[in-house]
Amino acid sequence: MAAMFEPAPPTTRFIAAQPWFGALDASLQRTLQDGVRTLRGAKGDTVLAAGAEVEGWYAVLSGLVMLHSPEARGRHSAFLGVPDGEWFGEGSAMKAEPRRYRVIALRETQLLCLPLPLFTQLRETSLAFNQYLATHLNMRLGQAMAIIEAGRMRSPEHRVALYLSPLFWRSTRRIHLTQEELGHLAGLSRQTVNRVLRLLEALRIVSLDFGRVAIVDDAALAAYIAATRES
Repeated sequence: MAAMFEPAPPTTRFIAAQPWFGALDASLQRTLQDGVRTLRGAKGDTVLAAGAEVEGWYAVLSGLVMLHSPEARGRHSAFLGVPDGEWFGEGSAMKAEPRRYRVIALRETQLLCLPLPLFTQLRETSLAFNQYLATHLNMRLGQAMAIIEAGRMRSPEHRVALYLSPLFWRSTRRIHLTQEELGHLAGLSRQTVNRVLRLLEALRIVSLDFGRVAIVDDAALAAYIAATRES
């Protein structure tokens, strides 16, 4: 009788799939796979609170979270969505200060936490990890600049189109995103988001189907973002 192999847990598979994992020695690989932990949140839950002590670096195993930086001194709130398969919170993990933003589950979500001591060990010992981290931080900087720009724009068309761009959703062009979730991220009402999405659909930039937004034409979306930026 052939041997039966149990599938690896999701956390083990996720860590093993990271581009920097293969460059680590076997002992550190096992330490990482044994040391990560998970936490869950239902839709609407604050899974990580602003002002709380930072315990590690996080990834979304399943679901979708919004990083919410509250309004301060008259500035608009800032929102960033993080889908499954992506890491977040590296800036907080690198600084000895409380978390500056809330992490809110926009749907049922499971997070993976790489504890701070292991995150620090990787930074101190792994070139591959630091190269990945630098690329990741550069991406987050680009997103932050886009969010600042979107906050200055009054046009809901620009905000919705920007939040559909590859800058925020690189892994797929068929985005599993409800209009309510997109509204949370763009800081707009569901009705406004629906109106803009119908406009984009009429322009054949996106298609809408059962809660999914499919980007039909990336070039047309980029041109639309540029046009609404200038309007």
